[in-house]
Amino acid sequence: MLDHIIDQVEKSMQCGSPKNGYAKYKCLSCGEEHIVSFSCKSRFCSRCGKVYVDKWVDKQVDMILDVSHRHMVFTVPEELRGYIYWQRDIIKDLSDKVAELIQRHIDEKGKIHEYEAGIITVVHTFGRDMSFNPHVHALIAEGALDKYKQWNKMGYFPYNYLRKAWQKVLLDIFKERFPENQEIKNLIQYFYKKYKEGFYVNAESRMNNARGAAKYIGRYLARPAIAEYRILEYDGKKVRFWYEDHKTKKKVELEMSAMRFIGRIIMHIPPKHFKMTRRYGLYRRGYNKRVKKIVSLWKYMKRRQLRLIMQHKKTRSLSWRERMIKSFGKDPVRCKKCGKEMELYEIWHPLYDFLYHIEHTDDSGRHIKSNSWEEDPRNERRKMARKHGTPIPFPGRKRRVV
Repeated sequence: MLDHIIDQVEKSMQCGSPKNGYAKYKCLSCGEEHIVSFSCKSRFCSRCGKVYVDKWVDKQVDMILDVSHRHMVFTVPEELRGYIYWQRDIIKDLSDKVAELIQRHIDEKGKIHEYEAGIITVVHTFGRDMSFNPHVHALIAEGALDKYKQWNKMGYFPYNYLRKAWQKVLLDIFKERFPENQEIKNLIQYFYKKYKEGFYVNAESRMNNARGAAKYIGRYLARPAIAEYRILEYDGKKVRFWYEDHKTKKKVELEMSAMRFIGRIIMHIPPKHFKMTRRYGLYRRGYNKRVKKIVSLWKYMKRRQLRLIMQHKKTRSLSWRERMIKSFGKDPVRCKKCGKEMELYEIWHPLYDFLYHIEHTDDSGRHIKSNSWEEDPRNERRKMARKHGTPIPFPGRKRRVV
């Protein structure tokens, strides 16, 4: 098993354990304590994935242009999926080629204007039954910027072009990757004969504003291969779950061994640092702020809405405390016994030891010395952990000196 898969699975299994780090809150009036364990932030963890998506959506609202967007899904024929399974770097090529064919279509609509599109892609490798089914979700702004920095609305993307262009660029990827593979050559000929109208592309979904677009594409980010509510039964040996069939729209139940079920989940864990989300054109880094001002001015000139060219107030991500109040209606740092607000008492991490303690460190985490000759006791523990290549021992019930 690949190292990055083992790492992600082990992280998610220990998500929420104080041994992975925690923040302690304490009521200074009655002594009540509340420990908040750190999350694992693993791509494999459904809970951490949900938090990541919520934060991502809030951030993208400030980044995504406030114009209508089209959502498209580009699929891969079943016969080619096995090759992508064993050569995962092809996934990047899929995203690049989707952006390329969209930009090419916009170029053809106005060659002299030198239009530039705004595209965000998200790659998924799983189908509803958790089988390996790589496909590309693309969010495309229904407009483009010309060489004079003027915004031009473009809302129509012809299906015939999308299907045939996607077929060509996808098969060209395999032609370049496997130039001497006769099986690939035969498949390419077969696909052009069988799919004369091109490969399947879905482009029916449309969002009218930035928040709607961000929320829509956010559904496809950091999402696990299966949601927990779809698992119907586990008896220690077998797992039974359901999925909705794309064609019939009916629920289908599947049962398989626990090991096979685990295998289907972990094969979708991407390598470390691999980007499943990519931005192109107007959405590339460092270019977006200027484009947003141009679009806002265009909307003002079109609709005479002065508020659209006023400085946009950035969306602030919710804190852990605010998310808990929003989700459960309870304040996690409000003392259950006396009702007073608890204070942050200490923060501990297995790599850095105590980062903060209300009695023994200042607000910057520096050790408060009782005497000028006193050493910071954390230094020795950190030195030993580095020497042996192990985490700093968990404080446990017996409290150590910070």
